[in-house]
Amino acid sequence: MLNLPANPKQHLIIFTRYPEPGKTKTRLIPVLGNVGAANLQREMTEYTIFQVQELQKAVAISVEVRFAGGDSQLMQDWLGLDLLYQSQGEGDLGLRMARSLFDAFQSGTKKVIIIGTDCPGLNAQILATAFEKLHAFDLVLGPALDGGYYLIGLRQPILELFVNIEWGTAQVFQKTVDIAQKLNLLHVNLLPLADVDRPEDLPIWEQALAEVIEK
Repeated sequence: MLNLPANPKQHLIIFTRYPEPGKTKTRLIPVLGNVGAANLQREMTEYTIFQVQELQKAVAISVEVRFAGGDSQLMQDWLGLDLLYQSQGEGDLGLRMARSLFDAFQSGTKKVIIIGTDCPGLNAQILATAFEKLHAFDLVLGPALDGGYYLIGLRQPILELFVNIEWGTAQVFQKTVDIAQKLNLLHVNLLPLADVDRPEDLPIWEQALAEVIEK
């Protein structure tokens, strides 16, 4: 009989924000309004969770949602009781990601991937590929077309990857690669994908929904 560990050695962390009108997707409020932008945040998070649940049918992973805004009760009411919820805490994005990684590795996980919810092209297959790549590489990155990244995967908490970076700029991905090279990390990139952050990005989301409906 296999003595399987209670918590899988592969861990996925989803960074998202509670969809409170006026507090989320702020760059889209001019075209969608406060409520419309919040609804988009809600839908995109639920879409990401769906892709993760598809992945869980094929790959043994544990899943955690790191949230900003709201509280654990609001998150449970929204996304259900099957997920682990943890506040992102204080600090810039780099500090919050580093904290979540450190916590995961402290609990005995061997591979950790962090994703956001802004990228409708991120599906179960790409996530499975990312975990697979962590067998051979120290660092897996999913480059976003806006110069950031939609996924980062590591086999140990390398905190240098999360400091002295101007988050939200077009240099985030390249700066991260530069740091990785200085640290002699073996790294690999996934397919570049588009984020949905600005009004001109909305057709990307509409296309993703259309493809789901077709299936």
